Amino acid sequence: MNQVYLALGSNIHPEYHLPQAVRLLAERGNIIRKSSVWQSEPVGDEHQADFLNAAVLLETDCDAQRIWDEVIPGIEARLLRVRDPLNKNGPRTIDVDLVLFNEEQLQMAHRIVPDPDIGSRIFLAVPLAELDPGYCVPGLGRSISEIAAELQANCESAFVRRDDVEL
Repeated sequence: MNQVYLALGSNIHPEYHLPQAVRLLAERGNIIRKSSVWQSEPVGDEHQADFLNAAVLLETDCDAQRIWDEVIPGIEARLLRVRDPLNKNGPRTIDVDLVLFNEEQLQMAHRIVPDPDIGSRIFLAVPLAELDPGYCVPGLGRSISEIAAELQANCESAFVRRDDVEL
């Protein structure tokens, strides 16, 4: 079985879309852990609502390519994700990203795993650290909790845990 770490984000009815994404992921394996939900300011396109972000650890027999080619697009389609080719950072019902896979380093087309943004994006690192604080990120040689703590210490924008939203 594979250990798949997925990041979730939404800023269009996120209180609905995040739990729905988790429910749909559970159809593809066992959800081992779920993070808290975190609110963060948008990146890239600041003229939109804040995002709610979370992460899940999915145990599945799906390989990374199948997760990337079938599982993620299927969930995003079912939750009516619309991609604006002129604004890749625009609002969305759901964004599901494969950020860590077992303890492997992979490249699938234009996608790199571990996600290269883990070391710089608080909304990725903090939820992942809740799932598995001791996980040593391949290629970075540091635990996810060390990365998350450093990003939290240097955070200049609003980043708030939302205990009112459950996955």
